[in-house]
Amino acid sequence: MNLLQEKLKQYKEPQRLKELGIYPYFRCLTSRQDTEVRMEGQDVLMFGSNSYLGLTSDPRVIEAAIEATRKYGTGCAGSRFLNGTLDIHLELEKELAEFVGKDDAIIYSTGFQVNLGVLSCITGRDDFIICDERDHASIVDGRRLSFSTPRKFRHNDMEDLEKVLARLPEDAIKLIVVDGVFSMEGDIANLPEIVRLAKKYQGNIMVDEAHGLGVLGDHGRGTCDHFGLTKDVDLIMGTFSKSLASIGGFIAADADTMNWLRHNSRSYIFSASNTPAATAAARAALHIMKSEPERIEHLWDVTRYALKNFRELGFEIGATETPIIPIYVRNYEKTFQLTQLLFENGVYVNSVIPPACAADETLLRFSLMATHTKEQVDRAQEIMVKCFKQLDLPLHP
Repeated sequence: MNLLQEKLKQYKEPQRLKELGIYPYFRCLTSRQDTEVRMEGQDVLMFGSNSYLGLTSDPRVIEAAIEATRKYGTGCAGSRFLNGTLDIHLELEKELAEFVGKDDAIIYSTGFQVNLGVLSCITGRDDFIICDERDHASIVDGRRLSFSTPRKFRHNDMEDLEKVLARLPEDAIKLIVVDGVFSMEGDIANLPEIVRLAKKYQGNIMVDEAHGLGVLGDHGRGTCDHFGLTKDVDLIMGTFSKSLASIGGFIAADADTMNWLRHNSRSYIFSASNTPAATAAARAALHIMKSEPERIEHLWDVTRYALKNFRELGFEIGATETPIIPIYVRNYEKTFQLTQLLFENGVYVNSVIPPACAADETLLRFSLMATHTKEQVDRAQEIMVKCFKQLDLPLHP
């Protein structure tokens, strides 16, 4: 056995959890992504999906993907830079740019690739990238690929952000990068104060709208629109894998920035372009999002209902104010035990452990869709109370 194999062989944590019967990952679905799914032979309530508008099963989105496949085939067999640009790519980019209020947009094969490709090339050696400590892993990895100097500030702590900015050279490019809605905690970035500090210290701002698009703002335009600060944010990023019911991502900004990225972003230039099906599905979902604001209204109705109930029942859910609801367990082993117990009782939620959270903040990520009913929320919460008590986990009504 060589040295690499010997090193990797030492990693036994998944096997340990499997032996205990509490391994929660890679569960196999045999149905569509919906509020109730068929998973590993049983029907469960789905409260672990990012499909905030519930469009992954919408017949119009499905039909758009089928029609695009019939017309263009299953793939583009090349990158956008060369032979992989379709008219529907260009049409979707134009619509996305208009939707989020920017000059132009380009779409990538995944949202992760957007952050990798943008952050690795947008700034240079003498510049700085400043990130919230709870930013998504794709932002962290994109920053690591950059030649710029990284800095981070405590989560949503504007005093700490100002301390970081005040120590940087006045004439350096300073790009502040934040999630609009934080994917584990469910809280919203303090964008008004970030904009104020960026102006004070001559900084720029990039907002990852992965979990804000379709949730916040006019017709789901996101966090920047929610605060009326679209013009003050330099780059707006979004994904297709949440509210837009597909796979892919985009970046939107001014024309000069887009020109630079089109010719320098490696994960864009050197990746095959989005499949026709994924592109058409995202475009159909965008059209529905714009034309059916009642979906977002219902999402917020069921979100407010769930948040109120969780707090009254005594669950610790932190500062969330969105359809992402963290249920803090604060115990590594019991987080897995609880996830398994809930699954056995018909509720699927996501286990969140380090590095996705701090060691003392392990949690269950309970997320809502516009297609959830209050009755489904009631059922899930009743089961959760029972499972918490079964594991002697505290509730403080």
